[in-house]
Amino acid sequence: MSSSKPPLLADATRDLARFGAALRYDDIPADVIARIKLSLLDSLGCCLYGATLPWTRKVAELADAEGAQPVATLIGLGRKTSPALAALVNGTSGHAFELDDIHKESIVHAGSIATPVALGLAEARGKVSGRDLLTAIVAGYEIGHRVGNAATMSLFFRGFHPQGTSGAFVAAATAARMLDLDAMQFQHALGIVGSQAGGLMAAQEGAMVKRFHSGRAAQSGVYAAQLASRGFTGILDALEAPYGGYLSTYSDQPNPSRLTAGLGTIWETLNVGYKPHASVTSIHSALDALSELMKEHGLKAADIAKVETGLSPMTHVHCAWEYQAQGVTAAQMNLYYGMAVIALDGAAFTEQFREARLADPQVLDFIARITAHVDPEIENLGAPFRHASRVKITTRDGRVFEKLSLHRRGSPENPLSAAEVVHKFRNVVAPCMTKAVAERIIGAVERCDTLADIGELAALVGAAVALPK
Repeated sequence: MSSSKPPLLADATRDLARFGAALRYDDIPADVIARIKLSLLDSLGCCLYGATLPWTRKVAELADAEGAQPVATLIGLGRKTSPALAALVNGTSGHAFELDDIHKESIVHAGSIATPVALGLAEARGKVSGRDLLTAIVAGYEIGHRVGNAATMSLFFRGFHPQGTSGAFVAAATAARMLDLDAMQFQHALGIVGSQAGGLMAAQEGAMVKRFHSGRAAQSGVYAAQLASRGFTGILDALEAPYGGYLSTYSDQPNPSRLTAGLGTIWETLNVGYKPHASVTSIHSALDALSELMKEHGLKAADIAKVETGLSPMTHVHCAWEYQAQGVTAAQMNLYYGMAVIALDGAAFTEQFREARLADPQVLDFIARITAHVDPEIENLGAPFRHASRVKITTRDGRVFEKLSLHRRGSPENPLSAAEVVHKFRNVVAPCMTKAVAERIIGAVERCDTLADIGELAALVGAAVALPK
């Protein structure tokens, strides 16, 4: 079958490939470099903690069984494998606990894909500088986020997981830049990986496979770039093809202009935010609003009779489904569970999502006091405010308090400081490594743009972490 329709945006795949192939460290503004170093540290923290989790270890066992040439680090696991299998394992661990960075418009967590891909291929090449590592990661962020922007929320509403779909382009672009592919090879890499994009959002309701979407996207990107380097061909108009292209297939309402608008002058990397809570980003503003109201009015969970939560349509679909103790993934994706642990503990971090906590009677009791609905005012604000929330508390003695939270803490509009991201790293890895090792990793990332060889950083993050008690 063919289509007589014109492409959605002529030569977009080509133009993105030319940008990625030509990108050099000196082309990247200083504020973008500073942001990508923060993302590198944040992503490594996610991978290190993720390496302790059972779903990551199951994927690592699979990689071990392949018996591949050991040239690329399995982060936090004390051994090596091939770059593609390392990307599979490390991409899974980076997305393993809902802590990875987030680009709101594209709905992509690029750090848990780009960091494993760049690190593994850099190790395999040998003698790769920190500047080259950072450049490859920026290429992945800029191209992959633009693909997600162009797919719009329609891709998500159709049931696809952006991490496994748009995220595959993060991986291919990172890998193509790290392998120094020319523009045509880079275009073929994007054209190869487009056929590998996949991931179903039903995974959010309890399956380990949600974490695997990230790893699989990372692995597919490595394979795509490696194949392209060998002359293997892909779909040259993979993004814009009117029939069977990425946008025309995955999205009912694509915005193809977002693929290349401001390319090289507007840096999507600067629109990345970080997560202070170990849960799906969409509920963070509601968690923040509940926490702030309780602190402002000196409330405890026992004081609260009812919590009414107004959401965007997307967050309502994504997160406000009936909670059941189906596993850690489901708890992290669920509005009601997240708000309950905020009310009870004042936190929604790693400790709150342990398996033993998921059916806690106190949590279930508080969940029964929460309702959620689509808030018309938030809906009318449109897609840029899809993470907004309105939280209304009614206390047992009849008092009513309300807060509208338009921008979650950690978003570009309400950012965490660099010091807060470093503090988060320390907290994330505290259960699985010594403070001394953590500080050495922080120092190596801070100096990344001065490293002649990233082998030092790879060795630090490659050592086996301890399992949390």
